Amino acid sequence: MKEFSNAYLEHIRDIVSRRDDKAARTELADLHPADIAELYQDLDLEEAEYLYRLLDDDVAADVLMELDEDDRRKLLSTMPAEEIAKQFIDHLDTDDAVDIIQELDEEDREKILSHIDDVEQAGDIIDLLKYDEDTAGGLMGTEMIVVNENWSMPECIKQMRMQAEDMDEIYNVYVVDNDYKLRGVLPLKELITHPSVSKIKHVMEDDPVSVKTDTNIDDVALDFEKYDVVAMPVVDSIGRLVGRITVDDVMDTVRESNERDYQLASGLSSDVETDDTLFTQTKARLPWLLIGMIGGLCNSVILGNFTDGFAVDPALALFIPLIGGTGGNVGTQSSAIVVQGLANGSLDIKNSARQLLKELGVGLINGCIISLLVFAYNFFRLGAGHQVTTIAVSLSLFSVVMFASVFGTFVPLTLERFKIDPALATGPFISITNDIIGMVIYMSISTALIAAFA
Repeated sequence: MKEFSNAYLEHIRDIVSRRDDKAARTELADLHPADIAELYQDLDLEEAEYLYRLLDDDVAADVLMELDEDDRRKLLSTMPAEEIAKQFIDHLDTDDAVDIIQELDEEDREKILSHIDDVEQAGDIIDLLKYDEDTAGGLMGTEMIVVNENWSMPECIKQMRMQAEDMDEIYNVYVVDNDYKLRGVLPLKELITHPSVSKIKHVMEDDPVSVKTDTNIDDVALDFEKYDVVAMPVVDSIGRLVGRITVDDVMDTVRESNERDYQLASGLSSDVETDDTLFTQTKARLPWLLIGMIGGLCNSVILGNFTDGFAVDPALALFIPLIGGTGGNVGTQSSAIVVQGLANGSLDIKNSARQLLKELGVGLINGCIISLLVFAYNFFRLGAGHQVTTIAVSLSLFSVVMFASVFGTFVPLTLERFKIDPALATGPFISITNDIIGMVIYMSISTALIAAFA
């Protein structure tokens, strides 16, 4: 990523203020579209809009896709529908065009689609808009080279040249039958080594890896990783070729998903950026802070009912942070492992019982080690006059670790079963719940031991 110095930014602002088109074009000509998008983040909307209108249509379309979603929406809001259609949509692949149009209001979508000159492109975009954006159909593009399995090599090459004229990049050549069902992939090497083969089907690679239009994006990403491909064909329910997905589309989707999961795990209820308004950031943060506050009040009520126990041995109060912190850490670890397994495909929801048993075993080992270490510490540190505290803390730690291990595993598996993002389980929800349950366990065991020893 290119970094721009303050001096360079002032130089650009000076060019913009003088409306020096020639100097501005010269500066922009040396920059990659991604760098231009980065530059726009350091300029105000009016300055960015001026520079944007000086770009060639193809470069402008590439820059638009590199912009942050909020910056892109602001920029498009300053332009009429006809300009958006002719300057951007006409110069984008269908999958990118769909991404842009999906970000707009329904009314703006219809206006832009009505100004697209290429009727076939407009039809493809309308078809893609029907798919759920979280599926392969919503991610795919329709630009690809397709040949028939019964064509000869010379005819195939002729058709490929015609189809390639409107394409920026060629990843694969897909082979279909007369019903447009995907039959194979034609390696470019075969075009060189078998220039006079009678039919394509004799040299194509059969049974290519493909995904269906309703395949979830997460599963698509796993297939790209598993088979190590740069492009993958998309077929409908009966195997007809309808589009292709490229690795850059998958990378963008995975990055957005990771950002969303990270924020959710951090206790943010919606997607926020550092440059969002105070109100937006407050609205995203406040819900879980309020829930955490309620959790803290619940703990205060629990502790308030245990004043007699603290009177018997005040040392019991010293270990409240240890009990709460250990439960939260163990629960977060367990849930993080499960969420990671669900995300990368190493854990199947069908194996929930086995994962729970495994986590129970891990919790048993960790609980024994932690509770024994704390028991030894308290035995020598507190002495014989604090038997209740020594035993209560160790038993509570063991119980809390066991509970947190199982609970941290059970919650994300349950969320996944009900089609709720399991990343929610790695956030404050687990920590707050384990904190409250930990206090209940600690106070209950301590009360029982005080009564027994009394």
